[in-house]
Amino acid sequence: MSAQYTTISSRRSVHEDQDEFYSYRSDSVTYEKHSMSEVKMKSQSDAPKMSQYRTLSLFGRTINFVVLVTHILIFLYATCFWIQTGALPYLTKKLGVDPVVYGYLQTTFAIVQLAGGPLFGRFGDLFGGRAAMSLAFVSAALSYGLVSMAYSVPVLFLSRLPSVFLHAMQGGLMIVTDVVDSKDRASAIGKLSISYGLGMVIGPLIGGLTTKHVNEQFSASLACGGSLLCVLIVFLFIPKQTKRESVLQKQDERSGASVFSVSKLLTLLSNPKAFFLLSVKMGTGIPIGIFQSMFAVVAMETFKLPADQNGYIMAYIGILGMIVQGFGTSLMVSRFGENSILKLSTCILAAAYLFLAFVTNIPMLLVAVFPLVIGLSLKNVVITSALTHTVSDADTGAMLGLNMATNSLIRSVSPTVGGLMLKNYGFPSFGTLGFVMSSTVAVILFFKLKN
Repeated sequence: MSAQYTTISSRRSVHEDQDEFYSYRSDSVTYEKHSMSEVKMKSQSDAPKMSQYRTLSLFGRTINFVVLVTHILIFLYATCFWIQTGALPYLTKKLGVDPVVYGYLQTTFAIVQLAGGPLFGRFGDLFGGRAAMSLAFVSAALSYGLVSMAYSVPVLFLSRLPSVFLHAMQGGLMIVTDVVDSKDRASAIGKLSISYGLGMVIGPLIGGLTTKHVNEQFSASLACGGSLLCVLIVFLFIPKQTKRESVLQKQDERSGASVFSVSKLLTLLSNPKAFFLLSVKMGTGIPIGIFQSMFAVVAMETFKLPADQNGYIMAYIGILGMIVQGFGTSLMVSRFGENSILKLSTCILAAAYLFLAFVTNIPMLLVAVFPLVIGLSLKNVVITSALTHTVSDADTGAMLGLNMATNSLIRSVSPTVGGLMLKNYGFPSFGTLGFVMSSTVAVILFFKLKN
C-alpha cells in the first residue's frame, strides 16, 4: 500500500485473478468490492473513449478523427502565436519601448491569462470542447488584430486584454484527455506537443521573414487571419461534447455548477498531490519563465540578432521540444516511473542553467538550450499527465486550467523580474538563478520521492 501513495499520480489497482476483486483510488482512499460481471457491464457502458469517434487509417495506423483535428488546430494555434510573438519585440522597439516596459507588457499578458485559465477550464468542463476551443481562437483573433493596429504603446497594452481566454493549448489538452484512455494520457499529451512544436518551428520563421520584408503589423494580421480560420475548423469538425456519457450524467446531476465556482477550484487545489505537483512546477518554472520572457530582448541587445535570425533560433528550440515531447517522453514513460523522470528532468535543468550562466556567444547558447529543452519537456508532460489523474474525469478541464494558471502566474512575475535582472546584473544572472532554484527542487524531490 505505501508504494501506491508515493507515486505522483492516482491510479487504480486491480486484482483480476478472482471472480471478485477490490479496487481503490489512492486519492480518495476508498475501497469497493466488484464482481467481474459488474466490471464488464460498466466497461461496456463507458466504452473505450477512442471508439466513440470516427477513425481514419493513415500509414497503417488507426487515428481518431477528433484527435487528428485537434493536432491540426494546435499546429495552427502555435504557428499564429509565434508569428505574433516573434514580431512583438521588434514592434515594441520601433515604438521606443525599453526592456523594463517590455517586461511590464509581458507581465500584463500573463496576469490576464492567469485570470482566465481556471475559468476557461471550468467553461470547457461545463460547455464542451467545441465551445472552449471557439472561445480560445476568437480571443486570439481579437488580440492579434489589435496588435496589427498598434501604432502606440497604449494599444499594445490593450491588445493583451482579449487574451484572457487565449488558451487553445489548454483546450486541446482537455479534448485529448477526454478522448484517449487514461493509460495512454501521458503519451497523447506528448504527441500533442509535436504539433505545437511544428507550429513553434514554422511560426517564428514566418514571423521573422514577414517582419523583415513587410512589417510587424502585417505579421500580426497574418496571425489574426489564421486564428479566424481555426474558429471555422472548430465549428465544422469538433463535437459539442467530448466527455463520456457517464461523466456528462454526473455533470447533469450537479447542473447548478458555475463557471465562476471559486470553491470548486480551491477544492481541487487543496488536493495534496496536486498542490505538490504545482509547487514543483512553480519552483522549476520561474527561471525558465524569466529566460523566455527576456529571450527576444537578449537576442536583440546582447547577441545583436536581427528578426530573421532570432526566428531561426526559436525554430531550433521548437524542433528540440517537438522531438523530446513527442518521442522521448513516450519512450521514457514506458521504461521508467513518473517519479524517476521528474527527478531526472530537474537534475538536467540544474546542469543546463549552470552552463547557461557562462554563455557568451550564439554557439554556446545553442548548446545550453539543448539540455534545457529536454529537462523542461520531460517535466511538463509528466506533471500535466499526473495532474489529470488527481481528479475525476468530470474535472480534468478545471485541473488543466489550474496547471495553465501556474504557467501564467510564472509569466506574470518573470518579465518584470527578468527586465530588472537583465538591466542590473546581465544575462548570466538568469543561469545562476535557475541553477539555485532547480537544485533546491531536486533535493526536495529526492527527499520526498525517495521510495
